Amino acid sequence: MKQNNASHIPEFLRKIVVSLKRKPQTIPLVVFVIAFLVYSLNLTHVSHTTARIQGPGMGLYGFITMLFSMLAFVCFSNSFPHRKKVNIPMLVLMFLMIAVIIFCDVQYRGLIYTALNRAENPIAPEGYINSAYSMLMTHIIVLCIGVALVALLPVYTKILRSIKTSVEVEDNGRMDDIDISGED
Repeated sequence: MKQNNASHIPEFLRKIVVSLKRKPQTIPLVVFVIAFLVYSLNLTHVSHTTARIQGPGMGLYGFITMLFSMLAFVCFSNSFPHRKKVNIPMLVLMFLMIAVIIFCDVQYRGLIYTALNRAENPIAPEGYINSAYSMLMTHIIVLCIGVALVALLPVYTKILRSIKTSVEVEDNGRMDDIDISGED
């Protein structure tokens, strides 16, 4: 199968675009997976920071963030059932969970900041504390990008559908020679 125009995108990119045209919700899902990985791969820093600072509710904030991150995936997958309309209650529940995750991240960062800058007996800024502090801001930013992508899903779905991904096949001029009657 030859393509008429040399400016067409490579076949593997064309297949990716076709799959995104069919399931555009994959884009925000990938962003939420990245946010989950950012947090879970730095969970050791969060745990060590919690053990070192021992602020009120720090362990609970970390637990809620991990729990709601996993539950948000379930809500997201149930929000976009295959070949059906969007499940609005699940989508709202997912947004609420992400809002709680962001709240917990902000509170946890606040507790780190307070422990590092308090007047009496401040905690010395160690490497894992700094890593946890900066990772929480990265986590919040990636989550906000994911929320924006879910909110803008109708917009870029139309843009994706306007991209031409069909492959043109050249006619060799012998279409009459093909027997489609099924007789021998």
